[in-house]
Order: sequence, then C-alpha cells, then structure tokens
Amino acid sequence: MGFAAVVFDLDGVLVESEHLWEENWAAYAAEHGVEWTAEDTSTVQGMSAPEWADYLAKRSGTTENAEQVERAVVDGMIASIGRGEAPLLAGADAMVREVSALVPVGLASSAARRVIDAVLATHGLTDQFRVTVSSAEVSRGKPNPDVYAEAAARLGFRGEQCLGVEDSSNGIRAAAAAGLTVIALPNPTYPPKADALELAAEVAQSNDEVRRKLLVYLTGELVRS
Repeated sequence: MGFAAVVFDLDGVLVESEHLWEENWAAYAAEHGVEWTAEDTSTVQGMSAPEWADYLAKRSGTTENAEQVERAVVDGMIASIGRGEAPLLAGADAMVREVSALVPVGLASSAARRVIDAVLATHGLTDQFRVTVSSAEVSRGKPNPDVYAEAAARLGFRGEQCLGVEDSSNGIRAAAAAGLTVIALPNPTYPPKADALELAAEVAQSNDEVRRKLLVYLTGELVRS
C-alpha cells in the first residue's frame, strides 16, 4: 500500500537525549535521598510528562506535587539542551528533510512540549514538521496509541496510512497499536524487548538505513546512497 505521511519519535530517533532524562530523574530523586535505578527508568520510559512526574513524586517522597516535579525536571532538560547536550543523531537531519520533501511529517513524543520545541528550534527542524504532539496533550502516554493516533489525525490521515519510526519498546507498541507501519531503530542503551520488536515491520541500525527504508516505502524505489 502507499503511505501518505511519516511520524517520528524524538528521543533516541532524532536526538541523543534519553540519557539526559535519566540523569534529571536521578538528580531529582537524589535530592530527596532516593537512588533512582535502571528499573525506574525502564518503568517510566514512554510515559507522558504528567505520568512520569507523578511516579517520580511518589518514588522520591517529595512534598511537591507532580506539576512542580515536572517543571523541575523539564527545566533541567532545557538547560541541558541549551548547553548542546542533546545532539542530533547521525543522519537524522538528512532523514527528516528528505522525507518531509515527499510527504507530510509529524512528531509523536513523550517529551514535554517545552522540550520538543526547544530541540527542534535548536537544530533548525521546526519548519520540517507539519504537526508535533506531546503525549502530555493526549489522554494516555506510550505504550497506549493515543499520541500516534493524534499525530496521524492532525496530519489528516488514519494510522494505517502512516509510517512510524521508534527506538523503544513502549514507543514501538504505541505506534503499532495506532495502526502505523513501524520501522524500529533499536536504542543501543535501552534496547527494545523482543516482543516489541516483533511488532515492527522493519528493523534498522542507523538513521541512514531508516531513511533508505522510508524512501523505498514512499517511492517504491531502492535508494542506495
């Protein structure tokens, strides 16, 4: 079938930033005398900002509410982005620009709105995206399909008419549940689980490979460069 649009994830697909989230969650927990673990990170990956903030508030035992916790962590993320600590992944810029020249492109991210906007503006990609959706703007975060379904709808299409690119277990599950055909780009630090990878139509090892696969899906022509 022909595809009408592509929806990208942000963290781990376009930018190297998932470690920054973990660092900021861990720093907040440490300020309250609690050690943040890899299991905690695995639990919250894919959650919307209100969801992970609620988890972190309870986990750290803070007297602050979830909104205050979210603000503190997001402030830390914005500072990290401003220091250049969330670089584009190799091949991401060319991938987005080549695909957006062919079809409308959207973003479906678990990141807070301020983080999405800061990352895209920092890397000069804001104008490449027809729509961007934070999972904080829908009812449920990943692995639920809401953020991908909303991105597809804002682009004017059904999920089945879109391709999706994801790096994490919950992201792959979310995109697949929304009906998208998923190309997985496994995160080397936080690799997706086998059952999630089985939901992907394709698995790629780099954004250059993702780009080539997307162009084949969109044009039907093999791309070698």
